[in-house]
Amino acid sequence: MTTPDQQPRKDTQAYVLTKSDIDNTPETKHIHQFNEQAIRHTVSLSDIVGLTKFGLHLVRVEAGDETTTHHYHEESDEFIYMLSGELSLRYGDEQYVLKAGDFAAFPAHGAAHSMRNDSDADATYLMGGSRPPIDITLYPEIKRKMYKIHGKKEYVDMEDLGEV
Repeated sequence: MTTPDQQPRKDTQAYVLTKSDIDNTPETKHIHQFNEQAIRHTVSLSDIVGLTKFGLHLVRVEAGDETTTHHYHEESDEFIYMLSGELSLRYGDEQYVLKAGDFAAFPAHGAAHSMRNDSDADATYLMGGSRPPIDITLYPEIKRKMYKIHGKKEYVDMEDLGEV
């Protein structure tokens, strides 16, 4: 993997993943730090090839699981593209059912969003987004802010925030 101060490799083979490569990459199980019902099984395609400016992940969500805690980012744009199965998307005040071929974008400073697999089969999607060096994620329902600064995450409950 490259780091921000490294130059990209000239060997293009390092940036090509075949279907077989992806199929043979073990998933990483991610349990959301604020929601133990939010469990994603992920292959981070962008990390494998060393991309640092944006992330692209192949995600599988099992029946009954959620994807995250209802949230939005102040600096990161995000999106998902459904590959199989279906997910219930809660986006702002609206509800949607996403199926294979559907796309949803979550711009920075946009409405809070979260998804749940209410079906009886796994759902898979591509999830991508920008990776700014500094981002703030707001979780309005649990009244919490998480700060990500150069890879380090810290959070604060809104009731503990004070003005300077």
